[in-house]
Amino acid sequence: MAQAAAKQVPFNWEGLDKQGKPIKGKVVAASEAAVRNQLRARGVVAKKIRKQSMLFAKSSSISAGDIAIFSRQLATMLSSGIPLVQALDIVGNGHDNPGMQRLIMSVKSEVEGGNSLASALAKNPLYFDDLFVSLVEAGEQAGALETLLDKIAVYKEKTEAIKKKIKKALFYPSAVMIVALVVTGILLIFVIPEFENLFKGFGADLPAFTRMVIDLSEFVRAQGIYIAICVGAAGYTFFYFKKRSRAMREVLDRISLKLPIVGGILDKSCVARFARTLSTMFSAGVPLVEGLESVAGATGSIVYEKAVLRIRDDVATGMRLQQAMQNTDLFPNMVIQMIAVGEESGSLDEMSAKVADFYEDDVDAAVDGMSSLLEPLIMAILGVLVGGLVVAMYLPIFKMGAVV
Repeated sequence: MAQAAAKQVPFNWEGLDKQGKPIKGKVVAASEAAVRNQLRARGVVAKKIRKQSMLFAKSSSISAGDIAIFSRQLATMLSSGIPLVQALDIVGNGHDNPGMQRLIMSVKSEVEGGNSLASALAKNPLYFDDLFVSLVEAGEQAGALETLLDKIAVYKEKTEAIKKKIKKALFYPSAVMIVALVVTGILLIFVIPEFENLFKGFGADLPAFTRMVIDLSEFVRAQGIYIAICVGAAGYTFFYFKKRSRAMREVLDRISLKLPIVGGILDKSCVARFARTLSTMFSAGVPLVEGLESVAGATGSIVYEKAVLRIRDDVATGMRLQQAMQNTDLFPNMVIQMIAVGEESGSLDEMSAKVADFYEDDVDAAVDGMSSLLEPLIMAILGVLVGGLVVAMYLPIFKMGAVV
């Protein structure tokens, strides 16, 4: 059944409703006959059915943001009293992303076949992780699926907001530096040789700085293609092994957490995700030891993941959560104390949520501060790179003007 769902494609249709009024829409199905069957079940008489052209179709890739929106829409539908299968049908057919449509319709087919929503979601682990499935399963067992889906939606929205903040902060300086390197390369390859030809007629020694820049230009023109190939190969090799080597990712995570400024932001975001996930799992009634396994995978860092798994093992042997967290030497004292208060008062979910709120706000402030700090630093780097080349080329002209 999963294979059949994977072959489903989007169709555009036009027809008449039960009152004979013309209507149209989109649906995802395996064939035109399946589309007609779906429309007939809804009381629609199909007049025209066309397979949607993939040339002009929107991207089929499914992002974490799509999953968050799906959670929010499904929670809203269920809280309004709409049956699960009908809610999945409405959400799926109303989605603009063909890939997301196929995924939701695959889940709907599983549920219609008698499977639980949790088991249907579990068959798509690429998009629905253990945390998502565990919370949905807890909601189905407790008869409060819409409440748990709402918690999932809040959790996904907040974690995605943190990720977007960090990506935004890192994207701007990265983009500016890439542009700066491209501009520098253009100057070295195309502009500086023109100045070099001009200087050959001077009949005098060039300043050391100008000579150095001209030598650099000659080197880039002679070896530039090999430099580009080496840089490209190094980049491909790095990302290839980063994707496939857990040990390499762990080393990179440890280095990232120790970087100035950026390391502090990544550290706080890991703590925020830990606290937010712990709060969501505990408030859903998931046992602490079982919940900590899902919390480990949601921290976004292998360093924190291994620490949380150690915490899980310690808690399973009877150790208090506060003491187990303290033994990792990763969590700030304030977090440990708030978790201890939550354990003592029986409100671990509320205290974890407060920790998450605090650190999410702290990440926002830190990202804004880093952006403000990086702007003048980037301008200084641009001035040194581009301005240095310009000054080097005009130094001989200035010296000749002084002699005259």
